Amino acid sequence: MRLTTKGRFAVTAMIDLALRQGKGPVTLSAISERQEISLSYLEQLFGKLRRHQIVESVRGPGGGYNLARKAADVSVADIIIAVDEPLDATQCGGKENCHSAAHPGGARCMTHELWSTLNEKMVEYLDSVSLQDLVDQQKEPKAAEHRAADSQSVVVMHRPQAAA
Repeated sequence: MRLTTKGRFAVTAMIDLALRQGKGPVTLSAISERQEISLSYLEQLFGKLRRHQIVESVRGPGGGYNLARKAADVSVADIIIAVDEPLDATQCGGKENCHSAAHPGGARCMTHELWSTLNEKMVEYLDSVSLQDLVDQQKEPKAAEHRAADSQSVVVMHRPQAAA
């Protein structure tokens, strides 16, 4: 999977927006400042998110953006798909292209099924993670840091000893 800056920024901006729901519309300039993402880039992303009915805009003074649906009803896959982020690890552009110029002599992409299955699993996983899940993680940073420290100590404890 090739997640580019576009997908990462869209997810980050949506977490920022979701964290502030219930306090009125959130401006893109505020998200831009907090997340250090270009305002013009956010405008492009939010235009796509609005067209996919993930966010809604509020015009006028005090305007900005709100979630168009509950954070629990928005998956990470929804966000990435909305900003046109391809989730394709096959590198051959799909099964129909497996016998194309991308493969000299019309050879079949021998690993197509492997990468195609990976794509399906990535989409399945990203579809299982809701925006609310990510918001909850942000609201519990101390607990998350503690869990990360615990998992690191397990890794360290199981690391093989170097030969003397």
